[in-house]
Amino acid sequence: MIEFHFKSDLVISNTSDYADWVNRIIKSEGLEAGQIDYVFCTDEYLLQLNQEYLNHNTFTDIITFDYTDGKTISGDIFISTERVEENAKKYKVDVLNELRRVMSHGILHLAGYGDKSDDEIKRMREKEDEKIKMFHVEP
Repeated sequence: MIEFHFKSDLVISNTSDYADWVNRIIKSEGLEAGQIDYVFCTDEYLLQLNQEYLNHNTFTDIITFDYTDGKTISGDIFISTERVEENAKKYKVDVLNELRRVMSHGILHLAGYGDKSDDEIKRMREKEDEKIKMFHVEP
């Protein structure tokens, strides 16, 4: 089950469209969805998690806690909506497009993709682009 929790000003009204999209991402990787919780929060909220659980004292756009078991992916995905908005401005992209990039990024981490080396980062970006294109809402 995919659930959305809002602890910032950003609220997605069409959560069922997003849940459907996330499910399609997971299936496209040959995996099954377990419990996935997206928490949309502020910079400060995410910074506190970063300090407490990862010993990092930096702002970030996403932190993913992985509870995957075999082919069933589960996890908590925390997204700073302030970072998403800043990144959208920085990279001159639509905020919702950047939000989808970060949302897919979390799922890709749960699916086993990394982003530490240059090669991993390149592959992650390709996968993010591929998954963003899968988002569509029928009129």
